[in-house]
Amino acid sequence: MRAIYTTLALLSLAFTSCQAEPSDKKPMETSKETPEQPSDKVVKTDEEWKKVLTPEQYRVARQAGTERPNGAVYKQFKQQGAGTYYCVGCNAKLFSSKEKFDARCGWPSFYDPANAKNVKTKQDLSGGMIRTEVICAKCDAHLGHVFEGEGFNTPTDKRYCINGIVLKFVPKGEEKKAETKEESKKE
Repeated sequence: MRAIYTTLALLSLAFTSCQAEPSDKKPMETSKETPEQPSDKVVKTDEEWKKVLTPEQYRVARQAGTERPNGAVYKQFKQQGAGTYYCVGCNAKLFSSKEKFDARCGWPSFYDPANAKNVKTKQDLSGGMIRTEVICAKCDAHLGHVFEGEGFNTPTDKRYCINGIVLKFVPKGEEKKAETKEESKKE
């Protein structure tokens, strides 16, 4: 009898883990235009963030959450060609497809930020681990974590393991010159 209960429990677990993602877990945003780059720090209240982000984006970016591995966003990321990745919260340029690689970890991976001035790191002691958190330097959105020394065949031997739900992708060829707010004020 115990074997039957164990089998039923395992089947139930397998069924629930294979179900579709919740409806607010939309694939990564894609844009045909390069977004305007923030020139200053972007500061918003929680209510303002909740108005511009989906619930899942808010959970990951503002509450340091982690999206489910191997989800729809990761599958979309693996199929994307050349282009640039921006912060979904403030539009800051973060990563380029030139530094993208398949780490087979279930999340988008890059070996170097495309625009290091918009990416910062800090020590993360959550969950009983010592890790390095990756944050958008313009709006403090949680992006993911960076790991070093894992032996990947990349120039930096770093893996920026990033939640795809907090990225916005602009395919190469569709990018238009990004203007900062300062540049547009000069005109």
